Amino acid sequence: MRTAVYPGSFDPITKGHTSILASGMKAFDRIVVAVLHNPRKTAMFTVDERIEMIRESTAEMGFGDRIVVDQFDGLLVEYCKQQGAEVILRGLRAVADFEYELQMANMNRHLNPDVETVFIMADDAYFYVSSNLVKEAAKLGGDVSELVPGPVSDRLQAKIEAQR
Repeated sequence: MRTAVYPGSFDPITKGHTSILASGMKAFDRIVVAVLHNPRKTAMFTVDERIEMIRESTAEMGFGDRIVVDQFDGLLVEYCKQQGAEVILRGLRAVADFEYELQMANMNRHLNPDVETVFIMADDAYFYVSSNLVKEAAKLGGDVSELVPGPVSDRLQAKIEAQR
């Protein structure tokens, strides 16, 4: 069984993320969506809220138990080892993503040469979408409902209202 780990903060998950997952499901038997505890960033949603939104969003995709949602902190390559995964799945949107992602892939390869990084291009409809842009536009009153899965849209609006 080929397992990949798709790591990220997913604050919140967007349709860009789900399009990368859908593409990844063509190549892998199982994908672990791994929500990172990142102490350097202040998240809008708690890790538990993000996990719940990801589970609801991926359930709508129809892949059943082939997509698993989990959380981690520490070294990604160590987490991959725990999951029995030899592949890190990463999405690319623009050229700016590539430089950062290449650095991370090479560091991960240095730390564990048995783990490869595979890049999947985001769907053209969502190549510009990031969680940060979605949150910023929503905070300013923009309609981002077409950029996030259904289970995320209402929660995002509620979170913004609660912060006002």
